[in-house]
Amino acid sequence: MRVLLIHSDYIKYQVKNKTPVAEEIEEAQENGAFDEALVVFSSIEKEDEENPSAIVKNLVAEVIKTNEEVNAEKIVLYPYAHLSSSLGAPKVAVQILKDAEEALKEEGLDVFRVPFGWYKAFEISCKGHPLSELSRTITADAEEEEEKEEKKPSTWLIFKDGETFDPKKYNYESKDLEKLVAYELGEGASDEGEPPHVKIMREKELCDYELASDIGNLKWYPKGRLVRDLLADYVYNFVVDLGAMPIETPIFYDLANDAIREHAAKFGERQYKTATKKDLMLRFACCFGAFRVLGGSFLTWKNLPAKVYELSTYSFRFEKRGEVVGLKRLRAFTMPDMHSFCADMPQALHEFDAQVDMCVQTGVDLDVNYEAIFRATEDFYEENKEWMEATAKRIGKPLLLEILPERKHYWSCKIDFAAIDYLGRPIENPTVQIDVESGRRFGIEYVDENENPQNPIILHCSPTGSVERVICSLLENTAKEDGISPMLPIWLSPSQVRILPIGEKHLDYANELADKIAAENIRVDVDNSDDRVGKKIRNASKEWIPYIVVIGDKEVETDNYNVTVRKTGEKLDMTADELIASVKEETEGMPFRRLPLPRNVSERINFK
Repeated sequence: MRVLLIHSDYIKYQVKNKTPVAEEIEEAQENGAFDEALVVFSSIEKEDEENPSAIVKNLVAEVIKTNEEVNAEKIVLYPYAHLSSSLGAPKVAVQILKDAEEALKEEGLDVFRVPFGWYKAFEISCKGHPLSELSRTITADAEEEEEKEEKKPSTWLIFKDGETFDPKKYNYESKDLEKLVAYELGEGASDEGEPPHVKIMREKELCDYELASDIGNLKWYPKGRLVRDLLADYVYNFVVDLGAMPIETPIFYDLANDAIREHAAKFGERQYKTATKKDLMLRFACCFGAFRVLGGSFLTWKNLPAKVYELSTYSFRFEKRGEVVGLKRLRAFTMPDMHSFCADMPQALHEFDAQVDMCVQTGVDLDVNYEAIFRATEDFYEENKEWMEATAKRIGKPLLLEILPERKHYWSCKIDFAAIDYLGRPIENPTVQIDVESGRRFGIEYVDENENPQNPIILHCSPTGSVERVICSLLENTAKEDGISPMLPIWLSPSQVRILPIGEKHLDYANELADKIAAENIRVDVDNSDDRVGKKIRNASKEWIPYIVVIGDKEVETDNYNVTVRKTGEKLDMTADELIASVKEETEGMPFRRLPLPRNVSERINFK
């Protein structure tokens, strides 16, 4: 059901002509005028026919909730077919509105229902305050708390070496896994408190909140933009090597489309909508675009598995204001999103394993410890238990298993990888999901070997999770007190080498050395400020520069340099070629982008 709620000074209406589906009315219902009314314009849709009682219950709850905020004197239920292009049966629609009218009256409200199926002239005056115009999608999904409690809860186990264990009795070797399990079982750290990465992202001039935008939308400085771009390049190379085809699709979609609306409804109030004449929603991932690209293509069994990939800059979720924090939870974020269209479940499981391997490798490449949660419905687990055990073994470490009594979402099985922040809370990163609904819902078909149309099974995979959460994990990792100097992986460090000339007479030599290093695709800069060398070293250390090279008379004469290596804390004598070789070894196989800032430190802007 689509609903538009208007808090009005008044509404007046006059029936004009019947439509073929008009209900019979009495003379008193042919016109009406109501002051200080909450007007509920509503379109009953096809999907509402499946559970009309739940639609009534949730509509009534929404009207009561809104009226508590605006305090209208009357409620006017106004049938308005123009809110949707997928209208339900007239008989069902009339009954839903009648039942809602009675239920609202039972709550002690003054309610009037405008006749259904008539052409009407009406006049309305909207009050114009922030809550005077509200649009809502009413579904049958919401349930009373007592009904939820009656449902069978999930079963939680620890998977290790083909065996399962009670998580409360398990002897944990990994503190991170223990913290993840405690959090999932509702016994871990709370979500209150600002994680350390928020301070670090500002100090290192990566990004910050943009106060002139909506909350959860960040502004990115050159260093942060470089890190994001490098991560995007990294994922692109990974998925293309796996056979994915890059695409690009729109960022917002019309909720009048049945398939899109049904899929989006699973995200409830997290839908981030736009204020236009159409009911448009900003995408929460690249699903809609990928589904429509493949749904409009001619596919045969020979094309499968078919993989498409998009880096969504941006995806949007209307996270609650109190939940938005730093890079961990945003309203606008960058999501690497791959979709694999598979012929059947055996093919999907084979692809799932390959994508799990990819997710595990991203943790290795980023030097971030991931703990895993394997989730499946009870039916899926019973049918594929051996495969799940084998997949768990592929990860090479114990993981948490959740068995759901029934399928609530579009997926029947998925695996989530999470880093653990400094405060002991999970940061959701890579995921792989088996989608058993969307192929049919979005009309995606392929022709099988017998020339029969079939709906594919779809894998959703983000090899790293959102780019922002990757950076969050990296920064949270640096906050852990493990005796290691905090730093980003060298391939992600904005400046990989900094050259510190002791005096002005050493500056030309420093720039010549920088030219040689830069020619090898290494990001190098020169601190040409008037600061003493001790302060230059401290400044470079604060910026987490991986290699610091001091240039004085001795270095100019010998072409041999004393290099401070942040990763090990060592001070090593190196030639230019040895320094270049060391950086190359540390960054082998990783993407490269040029320095996004002036080479000379004195010419840079302070963004803080």
